[in-house]
Amino acid sequence: MVESCCLPRKEAPVFKLPVQKISITDSTENTCPVCGMKGKVVQGQTIKALLSVSLREVNDIGYLFCKTQTCPVVYFSSDGKQTFSFEQVREQVYQKDPENDKVFICYCFRHKVGDLRSSSPQEHVAIVEDINSGVSSGQCACDLRNPQGSCCLGNVRGLIKSLETKSTVST
Repeated sequence: MVESCCLPRKEAPVFKLPVQKISITDSTENTCPVCGMKGKVVQGQTIKALLSVSLREVNDIGYLFCKTQTCPVVYFSSDGKQTFSFEQVREQVYQKDPENDKVFICYCFRHKVGDLRSSSPQEHVAIVEDINSGVSSGQCACDLRNPQGSCCLGNVRGLIKSLETKSTVST
């Protein structure tokens, strides 16, 4: 199940940004041209918000996110002709550097990998509750702040599960 924390809520203000309509159907068009792994479609506004290059370099076509840790590509065009590496993105990308304690795992509420690593299971619950509270208050903007263009809760919960599994195994 994919979690989505950034759905518009009636009480939260909704800001209308131009959204690029992406239609990607051919399975060869959604694989990273460098590592060959399947990419995840991201909205044009995510690309425009997070790239540190001139937006004249961004074409009016679909882009995908490459989550493969060992691949230098973060975004690639659906036609495979254009790529953007992690050096061209404004934020460090969790999927590209998940062992770096200084990388954000929650870009909206600024929780870092190290925050989770140095926290107790009770503090993990508090971090998830903090994120959920921000989401409920309409303060989430994962579609603009998170390089993967979607909610961070899956990443946060996955890291917490991994940390708790390691803790159980080592005790």
